[in-house]
Amino acid sequence: MATEEQHTKKRKLQDDDKPRKKQKKHKKVREDEEDLNVEAGLNRAFERMDGQLLADHIAQKTRRFGTDLSPVELSDLYISANAIRDCTSWEKPRSLENMPAFLEAHSGPSEKLDQAPKKCGSPHTIIVAGAGLRAADLVRAVRKFQKKGNTVAKLFAKHFKLEEQVSFLQKSRTGIAVGTPQRLTDLIENDALSLGNLKRIIVDASHIDQKKRGIVDMRETMMPLVRLLCREALKERYTDDDPGRHIDLIFY
Repeated sequence: MATEEQHTKKRKLQDDDKPRKKQKKHKKVREDEEDLNVEAGLNRAFERMDGQLLADHIAQKTRRFGTDLSPVELSDLYISANAIRDCTSWEKPRSLENMPAFLEAHSGPSEKLDQAPKKCGSPHTIIVAGAGLRAADLVRAVRKFQKKGNTVAKLFAKHFKLEEQVSFLQKSRTGIAVGTPQRLTDLIENDALSLGNLKRIIVDASHIDQKKRGIVDMRETMMPLVRLLCREALKERYTDDDPGRHIDLIFY
């Protein structure tokens, strides 16, 4: 008759023979306090995030703020890692003054950022900011790409009515448009902001305010942002191999 000790050994051997499930290891980027430089207005953790880390980070924020959404609705707001351009090789701080150089480094070799598509209201670059004041700062930062017949578009709510911006886009050529998520969405839905010539979307993710919050850290900016980025007309083009249709999704 088998002893209790023999039964224990037998169970252990059986357990050892069972195929072990591989544990998926997910890399995580810790957002340490030292990453949050309030004086510089930067969360430097984004400098270390590749496509997979960014996809995980955005998905986590979407789940956090989208508590009223169903699993199906949440899945519709998921951005895959291969849809996000890896910019971890960029070594400079992601500050306001470095934005123009960043844009030049992440545009095509023959592309001229100071040239606007012929169609009015059809930018090649959209920069998404968390607030109107920040968007205004970004407009000034990239004004070097503005010239006669090519205006850097200010597409945010502060001091500008939607109707005024619709009218502006209908009669103005613009290469770079800077705006807030909800206002950009409203202009797209009003058929004023065309996505036909769009080459890249830059999310101003590293910038933080005095309370150490960035565009993905607040429900009122994060949810409109992810809904904008996941519009079908945009989402299907992040992974399109056709150079004429492809859009780079970049988190600055």
